[in-house]
Amino acid sequence: MILKSGQSAVVPRPCSGDFDLDRSDGPAVALRVDFADYENEVPQHRHRPGQLILALHGAVICTAANGLWIIPPGFAVWIPGGVPHSNQVTPNARLSYLFVEPGAVAMPQSCCALSVSPMLREMILRLADVPDRYASDDHIGRLVRVLLDELALMPSGGLELPVSDHPKIAVIGAALAADPSDRRTLREWAMHVAMSERSLKRLIRQETGLTFGQWRQRLHLIVALRELASGATVQKVSGDLGYESATAFIVMFKKALGTTPGRYFASQF
Repeated sequence: MILKSGQSAVVPRPCSGDFDLDRSDGPAVALRVDFADYENEVPQHRHRPGQLILALHGAVICTAANGLWIIPPGFAVWIPGGVPHSNQVTPNARLSYLFVEPGAVAMPQSCCALSVSPMLREMILRLADVPDRYASDDHIGRLVRVLLDELALMPSGGLELPVSDHPKIAVIGAALAADPSDRRTLREWAMHVAMSERSLKRLIRQETGLTFGQWRQRLHLIVALRELASGATVQKVSGDLGYESATAFIVMFKKALGTTPGRYFASQF
C-alpha cells in the first residue's frame, strides 16, 4: 500500500474490533490513543458506527474507498460506518477517536477530511475522559448533543490523494511511494507501463481527476506532511523528495498550501 512506513502490521486493541464499540448506550463515545504504546499500522477493518479520527500530535494516513488522506494536527478524517479502512501513523502520533452511532448526526456518506475547531477538539477530549455510559439528559449527554451539532458544521480540510486500483496506475503509484524522488516524466512512465503517453495521460485524469503532475505533487505533499509531522527537518524532506534545494521545496509547499512548512505546523497547535 502507498506510503507504508514503521513497524509491521499488528492490530492494536484500541483501534480495532477488539475495542468494544457497543459499551455505551449514547450516540457517541470517544477515546485517546498514544501510539508510543501501540504498533503504528492498523490493517484494513470496518465497524458499524461512523468514526472521526482526530490528530492531536504527529499525523495519521487513512486509506479508504478510492482515496488516501493525510491528517496533521488540527484536522480529522470522517469514515462512515461500514466503510473498510486502514490507518498508518507517525511514531509520535497522539490521536483521538470519536465513534458516532448511525443516524445520530447528518454527516457525509463518503470519507472526507475535516478542519476541526479548537472548541470541538476540546469537547471530544472531554468526552474521552469521562465514563462511556451516560444519560441523555445529564451533563455529558448535553455535551454530546452540542458536540454532534458542532461536528456537522465543520468545513472540509486536510489533503486527499485519489488512488486507483487500475493496474497501470497502481504500478506507478507503488514506484513513486517507494522512491518519491523518482522524477521520470509522463512519457517515461508511459513507456514503463507499455502505453502511449496520450493514453496514460487520459487514464490518470479519468481515474484520479488530476493531471500526472498534480497527482505526483499531491503525493509529495502527503509524504512531506507525514515526515515533517514526525519531526524530520525541511532539509531532509526536500532531499528525500528529490528537490534540488530546501528553498525549492518550500516554494512548492507554499504554492500548494498557502504557507511555509514551519508556519503550517505552528498554526495547528
